[in-house]
Amino acid sequence: MTSYKIKELNPKDFNKCNNIWDMVKKPKMAKMFYDELVSGNRITFVYLENNEFIGEGSLVFKNNDPDYTIPDKRIYLSHMIVKKGYRNRGIGGIMLDYLIDYAKQLGYKEIALGVDTDNLNARHLYEKMGFTNVLFIGEDKYGEYVKLLKKLK
Repeated sequence: MTSYKIKELNPKDFNKCNNIWDMVKKPKMAKMFYDELVSGNRITFVYLENNEFIGEGSLVFKNNDPDYTIPDKRIYLSHMIVKKGYRNRGIGGIMLDYLIDYAKQLGYKEIALGVDTDNLNARHLYEKMGFTNVLFIGEDKYGEYVKLLKKLK
């Protein structure tokens, strides 16, 4: 069993996430995530093996989309991703458990996310973890996606 740790991302280490996803190809997204992180609206956790950034997932407190956030009630799970080559090893499930528990500790009653409809592995994981309420199915510039909701106990 590989030893791992999950830790909160310090904004000064933000560029290390480029190990997980290509920030250069998505500069607007990277800047938005960084700005939200610095402002305190986003809390990001990274999954590390041997101090290497392997996975990332964030919770966002306020979002312009009311499907994703309701103050003090619903939190938005944003940009959960595992580095290619490390997928299908259970890392996503470990991270998802961690983020759900963290949201509960913060007192949230619901957690919402968006996922591309063709991302079958992620959708299967989310459904298995209780994201079974479909809030919306639609399309944006990246393609068709679905918004899912999980009630927290």
